[in-house]
Amino acid sequence: MKLVLLWMYHDLMDLYGDKGNIETLKYRCAKRNIDLEVRTCSLNQKAEMEDVDIFFMGGGADKEQNLIYQDLLSRKKAIQHLLDKGCQFLLICGGYQLFGQYYKDQDGKVVNGLSFFPYYTVASDRGHRCIGDVAIEVNLGKEVVQVLGFENHGGQTKQVETPFGRVLSGHGNEYKGSSEGFMNEQVIATYIHGPLLPKNPEVADFVLQRALARKGMTMALKSLDDEWENKAKEVMLKRMGLAR
Repeated sequence: MKLVLLWMYHDLMDLYGDKGNIETLKYRCAKRNIDLEVRTCSLNQKAEMEDVDIFFMGGGADKEQNLIYQDLLSRKKAIQHLLDKGCQFLLICGGYQLFGQYYKDQDGKVVNGLSFFPYYTVASDRGHRCIGDVAIEVNLGKEVVQVLGFENHGGQTKQVETPFGRVLSGHGNEYKGSSEGFMNEQVIATYIHGPLLPKNPEVADFVLQRALARKGMTMALKSLDDEWENKAKEVMLKRMGLAR
């Protein structure tokens, strides 16, 4: 079995260690003898996209997002092609925002997104920034899991019809909001850093399972020993008053 992952702007969009998501996918694939080829692509570089199974883009500060903006828009047609072919997408923070309709900053300036999805983002004032640990309840097909991480975003994302999860603690898409992120049959987009996948192995396997299913490989993934990951998660959930 082989999967190809494209990691966009690996050298610029890596806020709060988003690269940890790549390491987790590598680790979980290696344990199952799945060959995961990781390709990187940054500004003005050519990307081989035709056979990509998973597209990953992390978050960045305003400076980095401004740097990549025009380059990302220039790749809209190629990314649309990946969507049309059923590629899986994992998008964190800035990556999440830029796939929506637009971002409006505090001065009212509108920055157009790729417009693949109907949601849009507006900047908050300083008093309504979403910062801290966040936990959400997510339906991953056959199971409902608690997903946790760290959020730090001024953008308030609105008009999300199919969120990633229901907020249990923290803010989510909006200050004191009830929903977090965006998800459909191909995309998980979220504000959760920390990074997301090492703390939530169920989500990592969900991404891999969907990518493999696209290639006709629908068998269940071999279970891995997630004792330490689960213990770390239990500690955090207990601190947040959410332990089951």
